Amino acid sequence: MGQYKTPGVYIVEKNAFPNSVVEVATAVPAFVGYTEMADNKGTSLSNKPWRISSMAEFHSYYGYAPHAQFTIAPKDDKTDKDFDLVTPNSNPKEVKPYMLTQDTGKYLLYYSMMLFFQNGGGPCYIVSVGSYADDIDAEKLTAGVDLLKKEQEPTMVVIPEAMLLDKDNCTSVQQAMLRHCGETMRNRFAILDIHDGYKERTDPSGDCINAFRDALGINNLDFGAAYYPWVNTTIVQERSLGYENITNLPDLQALLKTELQFADALTDDDKKDPKRVAAFNAIADIGNAWDKDASLTPDVVATKKIFLNKTLVAISPVFNVILDVIKRRLNLLPPAAAMAGVYTATDNQRGVWKAPANVSLNSVSAPTVNITHAEQEDLNVTTAGKSINAIRTFIGEGTLVWGARTLDGNSLDWRYINVRRTMIMLEESIKLASKAYVFEPNVANTWVTIKGMIRNFLTGIWKRGGLAGASPDDAFAVFVGLGETMTPEDILEGMLRVTVLVAISRPAEFIEITFQQQMQKS
Repeated sequence: MGQYKTPGVYIVEKNAFPNSVVEVATAVPAFVGYTEMADNKGTSLSNKPWRISSMAEFHSYYGYAPHAQFTIAPKDDKTDKDFDLVTPNSNPKEVKPYMLTQDTGKYLLYYSMMLFFQNGGGPCYIVSVGSYADDIDAEKLTAGVDLLKKEQEPTMVVIPEAMLLDKDNCTSVQQAMLRHCGETMRNRFAILDIHDGYKERTDPSGDCINAFRDALGINNLDFGAAYYPWVNTTIVQERSLGYENITNLPDLQALLKTELQFADALTDDDKKDPKRVAAFNAIADIGNAWDKDASLTPDVVATKKIFLNKTLVAISPVFNVILDVIKRRLNLLPPAAAMAGVYTATDNQRGVWKAPANVSLNSVSAPTVNITHAEQEDLNVTTAGKSINAIRTFIGEGTLVWGARTLDGNSLDWRYINVRRTMIMLEESIKLASKAYVFEPNVANTWVTIKGMIRNFLTGIWKRGGLAGASPDDAFAVFVGLGETMTPEDILEGMLRVTVLVAISRPAEFIEITFQQQMQKS
């Protein structure tokens, strides 16, 4: 109340309502990895978290896919091969097995980003820690995670390229992710992949699930979830591949000539057949350095390469098999990025309190390992508590996410992903809203205002299904005040304590239906 010295009418406005709590974003993943470039109109984005909202923006700032190149080589062991060289009227004993080995382009972030947006992804952060000329390095990836400390918006952390490291370095990166989410920030969730997760658990190289559980440790498990197995996707199409994905082009030429039974030069019989002449010329054009011809524009060079690839596809079954093998190799991806998209879509459609499970994956043809009901038991429930969420295929339904547990599977508090993520959302939302009352008088009026603000927010969450209970009083309770949450000494020390109890809804993970016969009544 001001001091009035002049006679007159004065208007005094008072706030009738407390501040409102604004629900923070829950689905903003941060991806750390390697990109073609990292540039924003001349300003470097290297080792700098940058927000994007579409694949078009990713192309603008970070470039395109890595150029993958493979080497074709004959294989002595016929049981470990990618394709056989079969010629017309060939003897089975003369069939030669071949193997493709990837030399360059072993990066996963670009294709993972495509998988993320295909599965409902939205705004996200990218931390580029290197280019396609660099080797995958665990220290760089860990440093990329540390760069996220200054960013407030990200709520998830995903590092697909940790799968390209050896097992020990991969584990160190994943432990850094959990430490960042659970100790440093406490408002983020790590989505992890299983190293060598494309393999069966009975693979001779070892059980990838047990290796993951043994190496990960026990810290901050409630701030992360893991998914198994990897998935076969449809991200890379054959039309984007061609002979330029082969490193040893002379060997490819020799292979195709052997398949089509060409000599070093056209025979007289070959010259009589226009198709044979066109096929021979196409094979000879492999590796033609059109781009070094100053008389040809880039568009003409690109057109020639496309036409040559189409010709090779038309004349050579082996070339088609080679492209198919390359496509399958590049489409083999860890599922964490897809799950980040699923989290985003579920949050937007239903809310963060809905478990991100029983959802089909887009752009996924099948999981690499077909898991049965019995095999999932050890994944979902173990004495160690490190639950692994299964990705399974069901007849008529496609590929579904069939698990919603954190790595802390034995905890009754933090067993489920949606419980942990809902608590993160509630804590952050109320925390940010309560900043308005820092340095306000620590008196009853302030306590009532804060209590009303939090109750209004939680009532809205309860109405939307985020909290369990027949009434708001069953779903939550807010306590604040002297003798209730504070002592006189707390007030003297400037402490204002608020206690919030919430009953978060949990998923119906196991549905039991009991059948029993009864006596005939009529």
